[in-house]
Amino acid sequence: MKYYVTYNRNNPVSSFKSLFNDLWGDWESTSARIPPVDIYETEKSYVIEAELAGYKQDEVSVNVDKHILKISSDKESLKDVDGKKSLVRERIYRKFERSFSLPEGIDEAKIEGEFSDGVLTLTLPKKKEVLPKTIEVKIK
Repeated sequence: MKYYVTYNRNNPVSSFKSLFNDLWGDWESTSARIPPVDIYETEKSYVIEAELAGYKQDEVSVNVDKHILKISSDKESLKDVDGKKSLVRERIYRKFERSFSLPEGIDEAKIEGEFSDGVLTLTLPKKKEVLPKTIEVKIK
């Protein structure tokens, strides 16, 4: 299964990041921008597990369009409110989008997801292959 990563380009800092990435490689940790995933294959399906600690189920969107599965969120870190001033802020949430090109033979209508303990598990069932039939021809 192939996949590619897309970034939300609405952030004005993206051009700045792109400049530094072009010059010195990825100067900011990739895991800070996009959630890490594990992908594995079973006999009957492919499974994608995305680590989404701190996200709620309704803050994450999953859809399939033209054989591309997208996982995304618009959640962003909250600003200081109600007279509270952050002294340490290590938990950062950013908009993200991950895209996965689905292989042939996925039954897209039967893709299922489960969100539990900060992990999104997507099960992509394989279509039942039509097995070739041997037809005996009677000769007269």
